[in-house]
Amino acid sequence: PKGRLRVGYVSSDFGNHPTSHLMQSIPGFHDRDNVEVFCYSLSPDDGTTFRAKINAEAEHCIDLSQIPCNGKAADKIFADGIDILVNMNGYTKGARNELFALRPAPIQVMWLGYPGTSGATFMDYILTDEVTSPLNLADQYSENLAYMPNTFFIGDHMQMFPHLKEKLLVEVDGKVSDNNIMLNGVNLEALKHSGQLKTITYTAAHGETTDNNDGSPGQVTFEVMSLPVQPILQTMAQTGLSHSCINDVVIQNGVTTNQTNNKAATGEEIPQNIIISARSQYGLPEDAVIYCNFNQLYKIDPQTLHMWIEILKQVPDGVLWLLRFPAVGETNVLQTAANAGLSPGRIIFSPVAPKEEHVRRGQLADVCLDTPLCNGHTTGMDVLWAGTPMVTLLDFGTVGETLASRVASSQLNTLGCPELIAKTSEDYIRIASKLGTDKAHLQAMRAKVWKARLTSPLFNCKTYARNMELLYRKMWQKYVNGEEASHIVDTSRHRKAL
Repeated sequence: PKGRLRVGYVSSDFGNHPTSHLMQSIPGFHDRDNVEVFCYSLSPDDGTTFRAKINAEAEHCIDLSQIPCNGKAADKIFADGIDILVNMNGYTKGARNELFALRPAPIQVMWLGYPGTSGATFMDYILTDEVTSPLNLADQYSENLAYMPNTFFIGDHMQMFPHLKEKLLVEVDGKVSDNNIMLNGVNLEALKHSGQLKTITYTAAHGETTDNNDGSPGQVTFEVMSLPVQPILQTMAQTGLSHSCINDVVIQNGVTTNQTNNKAATGEEIPQNIIISARSQYGLPEDAVIYCNFNQLYKIDPQTLHMWIEILKQVPDGVLWLLRFPAVGETNVLQTAANAGLSPGRIIFSPVAPKEEHVRRGQLADVCLDTPLCNGHTTGMDVLWAGTPMVTLLDFGTVGETLASRVASSQLNTLGCPELIAKTSEDYIRIASKLGTDKAHLQAMRAKVWKARLTSPLFNCKTYARNMELLYRKMWQKYVNGEEASHIVDTSRHRKAL
């Protein structure tokens, strides 16, 4: 058998771009005994830590933006002896699909950056999974399907945002909520030692990724402190104060992250301060059920918005939290809601936030309502890392046929939360409304998602890299055997290997 496989990743997004926020650890997590990693960048170095990490951790980094001629660039890839060339752009900004049309490598694969088929004869495989791209929909793809054992989607959240692995809850007027006011930090010890600590334990809903070994449901325990945060939050809101002190410990205002440390705000560096996040910072009611969606507004079609309005009608204390993404969409959404008989104040808009704040503030919501037509992909991972359950819809006939409309279901399946995947729009409204009206059920699902982030494979980049290598080997084996490329859909062998 061949020694190391030479795998080339081609992307214009090695830098500050959602694709890097998802996969930047994969080159470094590849097994060097198994794979020789080449990263071909189609864009110049943007000076970010994201680019520096790729440059440091891939064995070979080649800047093809310096070789504008596609023929010469393809010659370079061919000269490097690449076995498997991976297309991470598809038809997104900065792509150079002409490189792949010139066939510089014997095996060419679509992966991650473009949520769909290339429609191109020169792409052999698309890296996907059985939920995202079931075999009965294979005729939608020009490529052969190559299944990962879990979801094909990946996120670097465990490495980028480790300060969100735990949260310290703040008791207000004798009341404890897991998502009204919280403190996050890579080291909360100084604050914990400064006062009285209590704990609160929630039992998770049953699930294979979160149950204990004896089959009993898993549990999640949070530490709680009674701290004088209200006056500090008020001052921060009124003056834009970026830092304050509680019990002699520095606390950073969660809304001024970009003034404080730009590299922490972009996700390039892990925040070192303890950060306070509170519903009041965003004008969110403290005792409401908060449904959120942090996608660009183009993903909301009329049917989706009307489902959301129906959920709000069934959950009287529910509000919907959206982004001005873009700002001109706000008036249209609010007008549609008003026309449908929803009273004012039930939909709350916030500005788009820097990356770290965007992920962290997801903790303040109760439930994320996914957009069925084009799911949250990166944004789905973001909200799940914040511990917020996401309800999605997998409905054949109207939506649910395209790759882009199935990714959230694939993520939830890997997380171990298939009960959040609706089969019809009525089902979607029912699942979301029950979370809003049945507090015990909501708490159990929130505990399950919080726990599953670390116990399921969803955010595990090391496992992902191993599985990817097993798939590359199968592709290579077919090629050396002289076989045509064909679907690789048996994941049972390498699923058990983990």
